[in-house]
Amino acid sequence: MHTTRSSHTRSRTRSHQWFNRAQQSLVEGVNSPSRGTTVYTAGPIMLERGQGSHVWDADGNEYVDFMMSFGALIQGHAHPTLVKTASEAMAEGSHFAAATSAEVEAAERFRRMVPSAEVVRFTNTGSEATMLALRLARAHTGRRKFLKFEGHYHGWYDPYLLNAHSHPPEQLGPVENPARIPDSDGIPPSTFDDVVLAPWNDVSALEDVLKQHGHELAAVITEPIMANMGCILPRDGYLQRLRQLTRDCGALLILDEVVTGFRYAPGGCQEYYGVQPDLSTFGKALGAGFPVGAVAGPRSILERMRWSENMVLHYGTFNGHRLTMKVVAANLDLLNMDLLSAEHRYRKLHTVGDAAIAGLREVFRRRQLKAIVQGFGPMFQIYFTERDAIHDYRDYCRYVDTKLYSRFVHRLLDRGIYMTPSNGLHWIISTAHTDADVQTLVDAADQACSGLS
Repeated sequence: MHTTRSSHTRSRTRSHQWFNRAQQSLVEGVNSPSRGTTVYTAGPIMLERGQGSHVWDADGNEYVDFMMSFGALIQGHAHPTLVKTASEAMAEGSHFAAATSAEVEAAERFRRMVPSAEVVRFTNTGSEATMLALRLARAHTGRRKFLKFEGHYHGWYDPYLLNAHSHPPEQLGPVENPARIPDSDGIPPSTFDDVVLAPWNDVSALEDVLKQHGHELAAVITEPIMANMGCILPRDGYLQRLRQLTRDCGALLILDEVVTGFRYAPGGCQEYYGVQPDLSTFGKALGAGFPVGAVAGPRSILERMRWSENMVLHYGTFNGHRLTMKVVAANLDLLNMDLLSAEHRYRKLHTVGDAAIAGLREVFRRRQLKAIVQGFGPMFQIYFTERDAIHDYRDYCRYVDTKLYSRFVHRLLDRGIYMTPSNGLHWIISTAHTDADVQTLVDAADQACSGLS
């Protein structure tokens, strides 16, 4: 067991050297902007290995990891069961691009855990899963348009890339007619002709937009917990009302559980909140560190991928990758081998996460800093704000001091806590985190708050 500690990390000379070298071969020296100087002001920390809840960088500095690959590592780093599973699968042949028993076993375990999953189709990423879900929804309903909410991120598929990043409040436009702000260059404006944009977590606004557009919507896609602006919880009854309204207008409800799936309960947020979507998408924690995505739902919708003249096309050389499927099955067994095992693991995820939240809140109270810790259990976020809660994208853009948060997390990095300085992401608890890790975080946060303003 790791002992409680909170100390300054040593030099990051080798991280800087590797980053300088990386810039000769990689754009910005990274393969995703969330890893580069846009977020890490002094340059990224080059991580070299991980074990349990801890990681080590190129200079040998040790950190408690609360980023956990943005939520992918639900079992922590290098879980021995998963290491054994991957090693044995690799020795037998990692991938065949053919039907295997491994994908059958993974699908069976998936169906046992996810309430709405009559059948499942595996993809390689969460982005691929949300792309496929929209294509299925359009084919099933015969409609083209779909509704997405401000601030929600559903992958980097062109039609989803509206208003997924924060912007100055004056650029957002009125709530009843939000300004449409593309998140990427290189997307033809006509791509967004079939996108209806709406504020989230506002029942009145939802009722108005569905009254106007519901008859032409193939789908409404939503995160059950808004994870792209930190951790913003749905208001009481909001998801249930959304479910009712989509049924009334004939639009499919796509629940994007790429972040939340298998985290809050064995069946994800749809189980936790008691919401039955028409389609749901998964990724991250499903693969426990291996790239994978999934679309789940009733056979009547997913059967549209069955080969025919009017089929929904979904190809992929690496779909159902044998090694990944072996890991998926082993990971889901660890989470849900039996009722007692599942209750224990999910109780621990919630208990450890709630302890971290309580400890951080006490630090901010004692330090008299205007900050809140929002979320519960396995996922949460810190907001430096005078507000009591952040309820939506516009609250985040108006009231959250993201620069102060970045300074705070950079201080934590210097004190042995690994976390992204991006306020739009979230703190993650894995099954590997311990009470000692929580105490290390609380001690480091207390030190990091000294003189912070």
